[in-house]
Amino acid sequence: MAFPGTGAYDRAITIFSPDGRLFQVEYALEVVKRGSTVLGIACHEGVVLAAEEKPASKLQDPNFLWKIFQVDNHIGAAISGLSSDARVLIDHARIQAQSNKLTYDEPIDIEVIAKQIGDVEQQYTQNGGVRPFGVSIIFGGVDKSGARILLTDPSGSCWAYKATAIGIGGETVREVLETKYSDDMNLDQTITLACECLSKVIEEKLEAKKMKAVVIPTSTKKFKRLTEVEVEKYIAKMS
Repeated sequence: MAFPGTGAYDRAITIFSPDGRLFQVEYALEVVKRGSTVLGIACHEGVVLAAEEKPASKLQDPNFLWKIFQVDNHIGAAISGLSSDARVLIDHARIQAQSNKLTYDEPIDIEVIAKQIGDVEQQYTQNGGVRPFGVSIIFGGVDKSGARILLTDPSGSCWAYKATAIGIGGETVREVLETKYSDDMNLDQTITLACECLSKVIEEKLEAKKMKAVVIPTSTKKFKRLTEVEVEKYIAKMS
């Protein structure tokens, strides 16, 4: 019995191909692979999220190009893929974080928020008339379990990491992380490592204006964006 070609199975997200693939989900994952490089690293002193910064045109507001968002005081999210899809999921995550605080009078756990977003993404892989979200999100933050990094993707999967990266330079960055990441790094060393990782994928010399970084220290559990001056100091340490 001959099966139809690929085109017969990629017109609806609810149809599996004979070899067990959901092509629309795979296409969404491909969107993520072509997105900006973002990474998340956890250490015993906190979490670092960093992102490659694309140059803005003369007429664009550079403050509106962030790939890293604040979800709650203790949670950040770095995105790669379609920014429009990410905006919807980030708004949903913020609502869940505030709802948890109102209901239980405590900050939401990083794992809980990541799994809730994964649930939303998964629903869009098995319902007709919709398409999968074309974005992956690295959630990083500090909760009662310590510093955490979790990743969700268009399939709805959710994984926990010590350090990871996604986007067009994700594979290169992961190779650097596998070589240089250490469990005993402090926060300064972790930020420096994030700079070094992005230096491997950013064209020409790495400068503060070519990347954005956020830290969430375990001591404060507060989301903090690093200024260009601060980033430049860590780039100098890398050199």
